Amino acid sequence: MRKVIGIGETVLDIIFKNDQPIGAVPGGSVFNGIISLGRAGIHATFISEAGNDRVGKNIISFLTENGVNADNINVYPNSKSPISLAFLNEQNDAEYVFYKDHPHDQLDFVYPDVDKDDVVMFGSYYAVNPVIRPQVVGFLEYARSRGAILYYDVNFRASHRGEVLKLTPNILENLEYADIVRGSSEDFEVMFRKTDADVIYRSEIAFYTKKFICTQGAAPVELRAEGGLKKQYPVIKTHTVSTIGAGDNFNAGFVYGLIRYGITRETIENGLTEEQWDNVISCAQQFSANCCKSINNSIDKEFGEQMRRALQ
Repeated sequence: MRKVIGIGETVLDIIFKNDQPIGAVPGGSVFNGIISLGRAGIHATFISEAGNDRVGKNIISFLTENGVNADNINVYPNSKSPISLAFLNEQNDAEYVFYKDHPHDQLDFVYPDVDKDDVVMFGSYYAVNPVIRPQVVGFLEYARSRGAILYYDVNFRASHRGEVLKLTPNILENLEYADIVRGSSEDFEVMFRKTDADVIYRSEIAFYTKKFICTQGAAPVELRAEGGLKKQYPVIKTHTVSTIGAGDNFNAGFVYGLIRYGITRETIENGLTEEQWDNVISCAQQFSANCCKSINNSIDKEFGEQMRRALQ
């Protein structure tokens, strides 16, 4: 049975509308996607750390309740869980303020089992953070040596704009590890001051990996791949309550699609057909659209059940 292993931060998202809190949800970029995969019946494991506090305990129980293996979550004594304040605007897009006790970043963990054709999801600041970089790279090396597929979501926020120069070597190294790269036009504007998918692909991505997806909010998804494949996918129209987990769930749906449609490491190395791309991106968009219908950061359980049945 193929597995998905996510590595990333855990955080409690407190969500505001009109400057008033309307909910609090366990979150984190890769975390949100892993919860959705657990709900969709995929064997999922999460590697992270959580605070030794009430929030941390809730986050761990939330993982296990949603079918995700939480054995690789480290809890350090005297540590506090990170908090994120997400302020929704008129379009229900979020602006974030993060509160994190960075000195406690340590990331000591025993590698979970990784087998051929399993998928590893990594991304956001966690994947470039210099403090835990050696541990992250060690795990990516290990996963690649075991024949896993590495999916990298750049997810580089404007709040880290001042660190681009310092973090560029780590970003480029991640691109080198990745089999598939996804990022938003905002990420590439922050990192490379470029927003055009063709320009980004040619000048920044293609040298490292030939499989590139650029999402652009409500504008069409752009795909670039080997053999000159270039395609646009209009976004599914949906009543949007919150876009907080939209990209994270695009990733989850894409990875779900890899497993559902039997796309292996060998398939990826040989190049996906247009039909295979259509299938996995359709799953990605369905997950993303479902997530946007609520203030929860993941797909709802009913949709997860539908996706679980489709795997059988």
